[in-house]
Formats: sequence, structure tokens, C-alpha cells
Amino acid sequence: MILSENDRNTYLESNAWPFQQAKAILEKIGHITPPKGYVLFETGYGPSGLPHIGTFGEVVRTIMVKAAFELISGIPTRFFCFSDDFDGMRKVPDTIPSKEEYIRYMGLPLSKIPDPFRQYTSYAQYMNEKLKAFLNSFGFQYEFLSATECYESGKFNDPLLNVLSNYDAIMDVMLPTLGADRQGTYSPFLPICKHTGKVLQVPVIDRNVKDGQILYKDPETGEKIWTSVKDGNCKLQWKPDFAMRWAAFDVDFEMYGKDHLVNGVIYTKLCHILGGRGPHQMFYELFLDQEGQKISKSKGTGLTVDEWLRYAPQESLSLFMYTSPQRAKKLYFDVIPKYVDDYIHLLKQYHAESDVAKRAANAVFHIHSGNPPMIKTNISYSLLLNLVSVCNTDNIAIISGYIGHYDPENLDCPFLQKMILGAINYYYDFVLPKKAYRAPTQIEREALELLQIELKKLENKSFNAESIQNIVYDIGNRCHLDLKTWFKGLYEILLGASQGPRFGSFIALYGIKETILLIENKLSASHSETNN
Repeated sequence: MILSENDRNTYLESNAWPFQQAKAILEKIGHITPPKGYVLFETGYGPSGLPHIGTFGEVVRTIMVKAAFELISGIPTRFFCFSDDFDGMRKVPDTIPSKEEYIRYMGLPLSKIPDPFRQYTSYAQYMNEKLKAFLNSFGFQYEFLSATECYESGKFNDPLLNVLSNYDAIMDVMLPTLGADRQGTYSPFLPICKHTGKVLQVPVIDRNVKDGQILYKDPETGEKIWTSVKDGNCKLQWKPDFAMRWAAFDVDFEMYGKDHLVNGVIYTKLCHILGGRGPHQMFYELFLDQEGQKISKSKGTGLTVDEWLRYAPQESLSLFMYTSPQRAKKLYFDVIPKYVDDYIHLLKQYHAESDVAKRAANAVFHIHSGNPPMIKTNISYSLLLNLVSVCNTDNIAIISGYIGHYDPENLDCPFLQKMILGAINYYYDFVLPKKAYRAPTQIEREALELLQIELKKLENKSFNAESIQNIVYDIGNRCHLDLKTWFKGLYEILLGASQGPRFGSFIALYGIKETILLIENKLSASHSETNN
């Protein structure tokens, strides 16, 4: 995208957090292209369990910062998505089949364990492919790197020799951060056992910097073994590994969860020891599950990307990730409708706005890397949920039929079609099981009968949602009903829910005749129950 100088200055002055992070990167590199010829963005992924929505969040937020940086700098960029698949398995996840069988693989690198789903050559490859599949589904541009490949191919050989050469300085940083017992056994190097293939947590007895070797004692046999630190014979503890990677690749930006925040200073110190500059860093708050606890990959709590996409278009998920990244947020199914409707509202707001600064402050600018699409629909997700509820059908054609009468020009909009399918799935999975109708009070019955009369006057006449909304308001006032209670009653009596969209919009979508019949059926049903 070619920017005018005015637009570039506007973006530089923007308070939107991706631009704030981008400016910090630009200042860190001195406003010039680094010697490697590009600015490097990186995210790390631990494939110990199925990639969850938190993993996606780290990637999509990094891409938002990367896009903002490109706009304000014009400097080339690259993005590495790095999988720590050489880590030893420390815990068997609850989310895999035949969990008990995998206890025997504890301590083995994730890339050396069989795939429990029997689709790929290893446990790590399965998890890595799942990660790549959902990143690809969003059209993200990234370069995937495997820790196993980097260690075993020799790509990390020189950085590992650098760690060995700076062993004492690294230990000086690490030991004060450890308990007394751990200080006696800690080493930045983790040898791979020649007999079992496991990643060993053992002390280093001696070092040979010239030959690139360390000496350790086999925990089972007691044998003292010299091993090379190169070619996948050793891996690094996670904190030195973080720093080694930063120095080796010359990473310019990395974000991580708040649980890593206390270690950010350590990573940077170690990176400096290894001759690296260290990247600009950003932390994000952790996501909470339904119980308000941190979501866990191994336990399968929270949401997966696939689950979110079952109920809503992907843009709503990106909006969730954009919003307040440094504030803890509940990540569960009940947040989905709000973020779909918020996305539609923000998109309309963006295209109605001509001011560059206000556009740059809009979330959809960053969700779409500065080029939000035009989506024309007057249908909200909450409106669709109520339509599906009253129709009580999973037939897309029936729902589309109603929408075709209400908004025929935009029926084929892909975003709207995804919304329809998502709303149907959401209704049957979450709304229907909790659906509970109630009978109207006497005053509500009188108000509903009045509403029927007023709606019949509109048959075969032109009308819009706003005019119907005014009629509903007027009837509530005429019957001396508190308007909030009146609308809540409409939802509970007619739709079996405690809340919903603007009722005038619902009637316009569902239809005048259909709403009259709906009211008639509910009044008749409640009358019969009263008489019985």
C-alpha cells in the first residue's frame, strides 16, 4: 500500500495499540533497516497439546503489529512461527486418545513420539499440522520453523557453541532465579540420552569448549558420557533456548503471555550475553475459561479455533483478539454473539467515516491489515438467533427465505451465509437447551392483543423496522408498562429467551402475518394452560 506523507504521519500518531507497538519497534531499530535486510517478527508455539485459541491470538496479534509496522516504516518484514517440538513430553494431555499408553513416552521429544491420531509420523507433526491448517485457513503469511529440524540439521550449531562459550555468564544469570536444590542440578544444556532418546535434566560435570562437548552422568547407569552440543545431541532449557533463538535469528518483535512477563528481563539478559540485541517485547493477558480459570491446552478448557468457527465468521474471532489484549477476558461460547454484532457495527462505522485517524483507530482496520471489506447486511447475529429460535429449524433454506424477503440484495453475501450457519449451530447447541417460555400476565396479554391489532393494520402496506419499533413502544406506554420489562416480556413469552434484538427488526424480518400468528399461538397456549 502506497501512503501519502500525511497518512503515514497520522498512523504514527495513532493510539491504536498495533501502531503503538510498531512505533516502539521502529524506534528500537533506529528507523533504519537492520543489517539482515528485514525486520523479523516471531511467535513461539508449544505443541504439547492441540493448538487452542490462545495460540491463534498470539499469531493474529503479531500480524496486526507487523501490518502496522509496514505501513509506518516501509521496511521489509518476515514472520517466523516457531514450534518447540524438540521439548520433552512433561504431561500427557487429556485431549488425546489412548492417554494411558502415552505415559511410557514421558521425557521423549514431542517429535519422537507416535501420533495418537495415527495421521502423521509423530505427535509433534500432528500438532504442527493442526496449527498450520488453521493459520492457513485465515490466509496468514508466515514461515513455519521446527525446533527439531533446527537442532538436528545443524542450523543451531553455531548458536549452541556460543551458549557453551558463554556458559558461566549464563549460569550467573540463571542460578539466582532458582531454588537451592535446583541450583545444584541446573544446566542450560539438556542432553538427549543415547539409550532411551529422552531429554535429560542432569548436571553438566565438565565442558570442552574447543570440541563443543559436555560431560554428564547417565541417571540410570551412572556412566559418565561426553556428548556434542551440536546436531540434536542436546537441546537448551527453555529460558536459554528463548534467548538463543532471539540472538540466532536477530528477532525484532515477540509477544508472549503474562505468565512469561517476569522472565522477559532474563531472556533479554541472556540474549545480550550471546551477542544479540533482543527484540521489542509485548505481553498479553491470559484468557479465562467459563470458571474464570486460565485456559489449558492439556485439559482442553476454553475454546478451540474450530469451535469458534462452528458458530461465527472468523472476523469475529479476530475482533476478540484485537480488543484489549492486555486485559484478561473470558473466552467461552457466550461471548460469540456479541463479537459478531460488534464486528458488523464497526465495519459499517469504518466505511461511513472519511477521517483517516478515526479509521486507523477502528478495530477492523487492523483485522484486515488496513483494507477492510465492504459487507452490506442489515442482519445482526442476535436477530438471526431469534429468527432461528422462532422457526425452530436447522434448514438453511427456510432461514434464507425469510432473509430473502427482508434483505434480498445481500442474501448471497458470504459473511451472511456463514452467520446463518453459525447461528443455527449456536441455537441448537446453546439456546435450545435453556429455552423456557412463560405465560403473559393479564396486562401483558392485553398489550399483546393490542399489538396484534396494530400489526394487522400494516398487512399489505409498506413499513420498516423503525416504524414497527415505534408501535411496540407506543403500546407499552399505552398499557403503562415499564418499557424494559415490556420488551423483556416479549422475548420471554414469544421467543423463550430473556433478551434479544430490537423487536421491530425481528418483526420486519420474520414477517407481519407470521408475528400475528406467533402472538395468537402463544396467547392461545397460555389460555389453555390457565383453564386446565
